[in-house]
Amino acid sequence: MAASSQDVASSWAREDLASLQARGLRRYLEPLESPQGPVVRVGGETLVNFSSNDYLGLAASPSVRAAAIAAVERHGVGTGASRLVMGDTSAHHRLEARLMAFERAEAVLLFNSGYAANTGILPALVGSGDAVFSDALNHASLVDGCRLSRARVVVYPHADVDALAKALAETPGRRKLVVTDTVFSMDGDVAPLRDIVDVCRAHGAALMVDEAHATGVLGARGAGLCEELGLEGQVDLRMGTLSKALGGQGAYVATSRVVADLLISRARPFIFSTALPAALCAAAEAAVDAVETDSDLRPRLWRNIRRFSDGLRAMGLRAEPRSAVFPVVLGEPERALDAARRLREAGVLVKAIRPPTVPEGTSRLRFCLSAAHTVGHVDLALESLRRVGVHARGA
Repeated sequence: MAASSQDVASSWAREDLASLQARGLRRYLEPLESPQGPVVRVGGETLVNFSSNDYLGLAASPSVRAAAIAAVERHGVGTGASRLVMGDTSAHHRLEARLMAFERAEAVLLFNSGYAANTGILPALVGSGDAVFSDALNHASLVDGCRLSRARVVVYPHADVDALAKALAETPGRRKLVVTDTVFSMDGDVAPLRDIVDVCRAHGAALMVDEAHATGVLGARGAGLCEELGLEGQVDLRMGTLSKALGGQGAYVATSRVVADLLISRARPFIFSTALPAALCAAAEAAVDAVETDSDLRPRLWRNIRRFSDGLRAMGLRAEPRSAVFPVVLGEPERALDAARRLREAGVLVKAIRPPTVPEGTSRLRFCLSAAHTVGHVDLALESLRRVGVHARGA
């Protein structure tokens, strides 16, 4: 009797899972038993959480939660359709207007996630006959957006502006688009954005940046690296997320009105996805208000960043305080998994990051700091690292 198609697929899956397990690369889900925050309940344990992108502690903020609850009462839970059909609400337009002011942009368009934004924007702007230039350490969503665009993709060495300039000069293309993270999510370093802007200008290329890990963290008002460097008007598209420092879910692009109008008609994740719930829009609006009005929110985060950076450097580890992300690169997956396990036994939750999220040979612990962490939390993480004897590769 012939095997069913389900049996065949299951056989494939068992084979692949065994391979992943042998290489220390199998993943497992581990549900939270508490709200997101600096201290969480996981697997029956209470742990200090250093694996969340909730950089400002807004995911459980009373004002943000209250805004979401009020929006549920007004708009209900689901939107029922894409925005182009019947899922558009006043909450979406209010948030876009609020983000336009925050980003000092001519237009803002919402997406359901950063992944949806990046895989929708790139194919809407470039295609066959065009060229897109991508930093080697860009987020997977940018990588996939480049692939989906069907443009020629040139990957330049990480943060190498000279290599980018050479590639722009030598690569033919009807349109040329450069894409880069501003804060690189696995390394915590920042792009040489001033120089990239200059190179794009010299070669007539458009520039798109992903501010996911910079929004709410960098800049005088928290609007990201472009704001910090005064480059808002010199970058064609700035993608930011609502799901990290802003504590919610979703993403947006800040750009010109004409580009936003094009995306409404061409960006497939926008066109074919049910709209974000209005409650998430209202929560994000409240979070932006908090970023701009709570005078101690980001200073508290940066105090923690500097304290953690100083502590890592005292242990002989490389740790530049440029963002809220600190990698401790250990090399092989097994080393990272073992270090994460021992830290967990000490009450510190920091997940091991392994390929394909990071390149082979660079498995790591990825610490994320939050404004919600106390000095005691930060010191616990540092002392636990000392006790378990973690030494970064090459440190």
